Amino acid sequence: NQISNTVGVLLNAGSGTFNAQTTYPVSSSPVPVAVADVNSDNKPDIIYASYASNNTGVLLNTGTGTFNAQTTYPVGTNPGAVAVVDVNNDSKPDIIVANQGSNTVGVLLNTGNGTFNAQVTYPANGTPTSAVVVDVNSDSKPDIIVANQGSATIGVLLNTGSGTFATQIAYAVGTSPNSLAVVDVNSDNKPDIIVANSDSNTISVLLHC
Repeated sequence: NQISNTVGVLLNAGSGTFNAQTTYPVSSSPVPVAVADVNSDNKPDIIYASYASNNTGVLLNTGTGTFNAQTTYPVGTNPGAVAVVDVNNDSKPDIIVANQGSNTVGVLLNTGNGTFNAQVTYPANGTPTSAVVVDVNSDSKPDIIVANQGSATIGVLLNTGSGTFATQIAYAVGTSPNSLAVVDVNSDNKPDIIVANSDSNTISVLLHC
């Protein structure tokens, strides 16, 4: 809930209907949200990014569908996208954020108990607005793909294997790309990139070569 600065949870009543939301206070302007078990207790936790407070927050699940107060971690300016994926092959999900205002991608490695190290940043190519984490080069290491709204490009940051990433490779797309998906669209077992370009009113498809 971006205006009220809360995260809301609506528990399923069991018939496809939902109970009224329970809200949890978070930092200003929570925009993206993800759900993943970050502390290996088989209970999904809530991870979000605060666009105005320049942090990411983690609300650990108590086990009854309620959540503890958030723990926050500083990131770059205006984080507008968040993904939670194990990027260093230690079976612990890490946090990846796209920092629009500082033109960086931030990676916060999981320490193993649901807390996170300080972010390591990688330059993006101009106002990264969306981020997806997928293995695009078939080396069993998840890579980072971002939509760079300010430069009309998408960037691919290949995983070096230790949770660090190579300098991004940029590919031209339409004007103001603001969301993307990565999936094999031509049945060659190689993930392709699909981008929505808001100002040029187009969809770009980049086939994996």
